[in-house]
Amino acid sequence: MAAVEATGRGRNSFTVHPATSLLRDILDLTTEFERHLGRELTVNPTDLAAMEELIRDGALSPTDLSRRLGLTTAAVTTAVDRLTAVGHVTREPNPADRRGVLVVPSPDSVRKAMGTLMPMIVGMDRVLSEFDEDQKETITAYLERVAEVYRDQLPEPAVEQAPASGPATTPVRPAVPRRD
Repeated sequence: MAAVEATGRGRNSFTVHPATSLLRDILDLTTEFERHLGRELTVNPTDLAAMEELIRDGALSPTDLSRRLGLTTAAVTTAVDRLTAVGHVTREPNPADRRGVLVVPSPDSVRKAMGTLMPMIVGMDRVLSEFDEDQKETITAYLERVAEVYRDQLPEPAVEQAPASGPATTPVRPAVPRRD
């Protein structure tokens, strides 16, 4: 298929392949879907990001959430307070650290989120099942390469250093893990 001209205004118009244009559409739709999920869970984008981490990996310490989200521990504490107030999470003692706590997602909240997510995930797998194995390998290879292009455009994460007065309170978001 031939490349198409982007419909940008002014002198910044350029030509992109239709697949690249579709990736932009998918990114926009992903943003809209995340807004929809946030509305379903009645949370703001920061709280939704925290919930996504907890749904994916289970209970996490506030420090782990802070690092993953690239937020200060104070900001994460505020987000966890909001999530606790609406029943999406609880704070429980950390069995590995007697002074620490874990933020634990509510099973009901996980079910509600998955009830919104699973139809989309199943639908994507259904679309993929329409392709033969060679086509699936090509699609996967393409998406892996696109993900690598995104990763290459991100700055390397800064090394977190604690200030002389105590522990770091502004963790840096870790690099997106590479699939090798």
